[in-house]
Amino acid sequence: MDEMRYQLDLLTAINHRMAGQEKMYRLICESSVSAFLYVSFENNTIQCLGNWDNYFDFKVTQLKDISYFFDIVEENDVSRLRNNLFLEKRKLEQETIECRIREKKVWYRFDTKVIYAEDGQPSDKIITISDISDIKKQTEELVNMAYYDLATGLYNRNYFVMMLGQFLRKAEEENTTVSVLCIDIDDFRTINDGMGMVIGESFLQTFANYLKQFSDENTIVSHFTSDLFCIAIYDPYGTRSVDHICKSIKDKIRTGIVLPDGQKILVTVSIGVAEYPEAATNALELINCAEIVMFKAKALGKNTVKYFDTPIVNEFLQNVEIENQLKTAVYDKEFVMHFQPQYYIEDEKLRGVEALLRWYGNGNRIVSPSVFIPIAERNGTIVTLGKWVMEESLKKFAEWKQEFHYPLIISINISAIQYKQPDFVDYLIKTMQKYDIDSNEVELEITESVLIEDFEEVIRKLHSLRDHGIKISLDDFGTGFSSLSYLKGLPIDTLKVDKSFVDTILIDHSTKIITESIIHMVKELGYKTIAEGVEEKEQYDYLKSIGCDMIQGYYLGKPMSSDDIKKLLSDIS
Repeated sequence: MDEMRYQLDLLTAINHRMAGQEKMYRLICESSVSAFLYVSFENNTIQCLGNWDNYFDFKVTQLKDISYFFDIVEENDVSRLRNNLFLEKRKLEQETIECRIREKKVWYRFDTKVIYAEDGQPSDKIITISDISDIKKQTEELVNMAYYDLATGLYNRNYFVMMLGQFLRKAEEENTTVSVLCIDIDDFRTINDGMGMVIGESFLQTFANYLKQFSDENTIVSHFTSDLFCIAIYDPYGTRSVDHICKSIKDKIRTGIVLPDGQKILVTVSIGVAEYPEAATNALELINCAEIVMFKAKALGKNTVKYFDTPIVNEFLQNVEIENQLKTAVYDKEFVMHFQPQYYIEDEKLRGVEALLRWYGNGNRIVSPSVFIPIAERNGTIVTLGKWVMEESLKKFAEWKQEFHYPLIISINISAIQYKQPDFVDYLIKTMQKYDIDSNEVELEITESVLIEDFEEVIRKLHSLRDHGIKISLDDFGTGFSSLSYLKGLPIDTLKVDKSFVDTILIDHSTKIITESIIHMVKELGYKTIAEGVEEKEQYDYLKSIGCDMIQGYYLGKPMSSDDIKKLLSDIS
């Protein structure tokens, strides 16, 4: 009897303990934010536990009811979910998948775990369902930040490069082509500066929305920078051909971009096009080639489409190389000064010399000023270079003056950027004082580019130079469309007739008329004239006959080294 009572008490204790554990497990399930489906294969029972009612409006009470899940997920997730929920059929212990729920438009994660008995048969299965919509949303936001441009909604540079790489690999396998278009809004800065950044952003968004129409599985549209867009086209033909897209864009901007507020903005675009495999074989190089020819399109007057051409890229790469070398060339003493004589036309007496900069780059090869001067002006090295030219020219001039005492004028070319520097006048005056040079012995040659911006400040500075006794010469006259409008009241002493007129003065009647008119007009205004590029006696004689005051050119004197100028002065002194 005592043994029976002991066994009864033991069973009662075990039941109490199991009931307590069951209560604990139920509390855990019910307090969880997840829903649980427990399947007992041994007992052939199914229980819905946890936060089930907040997830589903159905109950699973038998195995066939699991098919209810297949009715609520996206169609392309059904097969994966079926494999997950019936994991035991594949003899797997655990698997997790994510599915999109159609009606609620949320994401659920299904974690299925199967426990197997010693004989290998499934004994229990627990399916945990969790709402991962917030996590998915955060992930999508991170993806958007990684791959999309926030300002326009287009793909950003990173995604574009990645997808272009995939295009190129596929094109290599299928032996086809990929085209890249770089589209730049011409003078976009004028929109931002003139209309404000809000209008500028609205314009970019509107233009981006227009470009989105070209996007499909074979065409990627991307926003690279503020006013630069890129399009990659896999196997371009038909409506996704380069010609079709370029024509569509041109037609659109011709009628104007209409903003959401109804305002219409007229712009032009410059487009550069490069194609795989002709231009490059990797994504970054292909983009670079398209961008290079786009810059060439802008340099040719904008509002045009330019296609990849090897010489264009070579020229660009050469300019990049020159730009890098410019920064150290002055300090490495790669620059030297040459000087070209100028003569009075009446008696061929030496009037002075024009200082000319020469650059002997790597391998002692001469780099043309027409190549490196524009680059120096773009990257700002022209300021340092200009000061060096001024210093060297005046230093050499002072040496000649002291040795030969010949009445000479030194002419120095001044860049527009150099001229705009606040300390330009002070630096020039101090350098002349340093070498004991009289101001009336110095002539500054300026071009019309100096006069374009802030005309009143330019004139004020010219008057300041003239007040110091420094001569002013207007160079390359006749090549600018507005030359005549600048002449009235311009404080100059000398006007240079451009070489392009001198080259054809003997063979072109119109050139003769223009040149004669310029010289006559300039004399009436009280200026002196000097013709540059005079290479033949016939040119010299004709210029003399129409009253030109001075000449410069190979006919009487080529550009010379400092030592050659010393020899010339020695011969005439």
